[in-house]
Amino acid sequence: VNKQRFIYDKFAKYLTGFNQTLVEKCDICFSEKDYENAIKYYSEALELNSSNAIYYSNRSLAYLRTECYGYALADATKALEIDKNYIKGYYRRATSNMALGKFKAALKDYETVVRVRPNDKDARMKYQECNKIVKQKAFERAIASDETKKSVVDSLDIENMTIEDDYVGPKLEDGKVTLKFMKEMMDWFKDQNKLHRKCAYQILVQVKDVLSKLPSLVEIELKEVKKITICGDTHGQYYDLLNIFKLNGLPSETNPYLFNGDFVDRGSFSVEVILTLFGFKLLYPNNFHVLRGNHETDNMNQMYGFEGEVKAKYTGQMFQLFSEVFQWLPLAQCINSKVLVMHGGLFSEDGVTLEDLRKIDRNRQPPDSGPMCDLLWSDPQPQNGRSVSKRGVSCQFGPDVTERFLEQNKLDYIVRSHEVKAEGYEVTHSGKCITVFSAPNYCDQMGNKGAYIHLRGSDLKPEFHQFTAVPHPNVKPMAYANTLMQLGMM
Repeated sequence: VNKQRFIYDKFAKYLTGFNQTLVEKCDICFSEKDYENAIKYYSEALELNSSNAIYYSNRSLAYLRTECYGYALADATKALEIDKNYIKGYYRRATSNMALGKFKAALKDYETVVRVRPNDKDARMKYQECNKIVKQKAFERAIASDETKKSVVDSLDIENMTIEDDYVGPKLEDGKVTLKFMKEMMDWFKDQNKLHRKCAYQILVQVKDVLSKLPSLVEIELKEVKKITICGDTHGQYYDLLNIFKLNGLPSETNPYLFNGDFVDRGSFSVEVILTLFGFKLLYPNNFHVLRGNHETDNMNQMYGFEGEVKAKYTGQMFQLFSEVFQWLPLAQCINSKVLVMHGGLFSEDGVTLEDLRKIDRNRQPPDSGPMCDLLWSDPQPQNGRSVSKRGVSCQFGPDVTERFLEQNKLDYIVRSHEVKAEGYEVTHSGKCITVFSAPNYCDQMGNKGAYIHLRGSDLKPEFHQFTAVPHPNVKPMAYANTLMQLGMM
């Protein structure tokens, strides 16, 4: 018995020491912002000690950093199941719920933190901010009615808006976007100047009219001799957008583009990005395409910076107009009846057809489930079948799901975005699911490359082009984000 006890104690000390080494590796990964490996090492530590609330809580934070909000929520909840007095667990769970737009659940956890730590100024600030959002949402529901909501456009008098004499920036020519205006506007933005509000309103009103006439599924034919450039997320990284145009040429009737959602949020030049993209949509309506991403939605904009940025640079009224315009962005695009492009991915159930996509009523905030939600939110996974989403919204879909969808709809492959990739792109599901991401060194910390894809009408074979981040003015990402999404807490 004594010998067995000796062996057990020695093994226990070994495991403790091994666990300590793993945790030290996690700390190094956090300091180097290598969150993927931090998740890996905390997972290994949890295999050795699955009753450690701190490990779950810290892995939750790593998941938050990588935008896996569903996994972050599950880990924070597990930490609290192990130790209901572990305050950081309530913080992590609240932050996860905020990221998922579950404000009431977040408020409950912030209340717990404030009750236990009444003198914690950061906790009280987060509680007050969350409480304000909950009350605002309740007010919005209370005043909602079955009547058709009045558009911001109806209350605008753009014609009589005055452009002051001291404004020397670009102006639309007879109310129209021209190539000269676009070049001047891009240079104006590059020097950190603000477009006059009259010009911004003109662009938004006109692009809303253009987008509202498009179907939810846009279908185009690419002639054999023609190519199109597909770009992924740009997330307010304006100077990287300019670099794409420098490397690949400005949009034109002979150089068409498709930007695949998530133009705004996180990056602090989202206004400049979206006005540039909308300007080109007006200039080349049949050769410049834009699709909706999960960040072209009110909840995301409220938390991740775009709403705050528009209000800081213009007004709350202009943000409401942006919201109206975003609701008219198409959800998917089919090229030559063979390649389907969407921001997120495929569906939570089999049997969805292209005809189903054509019928989607998109002029709204996305629902919590269904094809519209999936197009904006889902992600591929390596294993067959479907699983719970790491984001806490929609699902993850395997290669068999992709194969069945393509076969049913007579498609060759899908192109989607939505996920940071180290090389800027990734080919999965035996070449039938391609991810492209065009925001290099995402949020100034991920170190990833950006990429865009060329598709030629002759063969539709994807050609990948990578690029790295370029310098930008000293304005940090998330500068306009809700304070609740500043994750460096506790």
